Amino acid sequence: MTPVRTGAAAKTTGTRSTRPVSPAAEARQASAEATRRHLSARQAAVVARLVDAAAVEAREHGYEGLTVRKAAKRAAVAPATAYTYFASKDHLLAEVMWRRLHAATVADPNGATAIDRVTAVLQDLGLFMADDPALAAACTTALLGPGPDVRRLRDRLGAHIHTRLALALGDDEDPVVLRTLELAYIGAMLSAGMGHGSFAEVPADLRDVAHLILDTGTEARVASATP
Repeated sequence: MTPVRTGAAAKTTGTRSTRPVSPAAEARQASAEATRRHLSARQAAVVARLVDAAAVEAREHGYEGLTVRKAAKRAAVAPATAYTYFASKDHLLAEVMWRRLHAATVADPNGATAIDRVTAVLQDLGLFMADDPALAAACTTALLGPGPDVRRLRDRLGAHIHTRLALALGDDEDPVVLRTLELAYIGAMLSAGMGHGSFAEVPADLRDVAHLILDTGTEARVASATP
């Protein structure tokens, strides 16, 4: 989940949910989109079976016990076919996490203040894997993998998180604050994935971090504006 660096925030008229993110984020997301395969319906069904099978294997046997061959066997897919879609188990588990995040139902951030909107988004992002801790831990480990396919999915996840947080900050967006929030989220998920706390605790931890970052930023702006 690579954080996306931004420049000055673009501003347009219209509702907050349609406000564009920075050109850097748009370019990063477009690059990630370009790597997605154009699959036929039958191929997409095979990929979906492999992803579902990998999730079951990871829950039952953890990251170390999962292999592409085991996922293929559970999905009733030939190993050679599985490897045409997924180069490694890290690639497969990264796809599992992306699909879970992309499928999560979320509301547009519409709180009265930036802190309200940001904490609501962090709550969603922190909980999307909390009900499946064994799978979340395996996916978190996989996202650290070095392969190019994993890196592309990591960028895709990072672009999604960046966009959600940028929209939540709205007109209060500050590139430094945005990047700090992204790093805090990634650090919290990695910490939970390594067993230092639970995924269920992530939203509360992130809420405290968000308050610290945004409240401190507000105080600093007030102080600089005071003659």
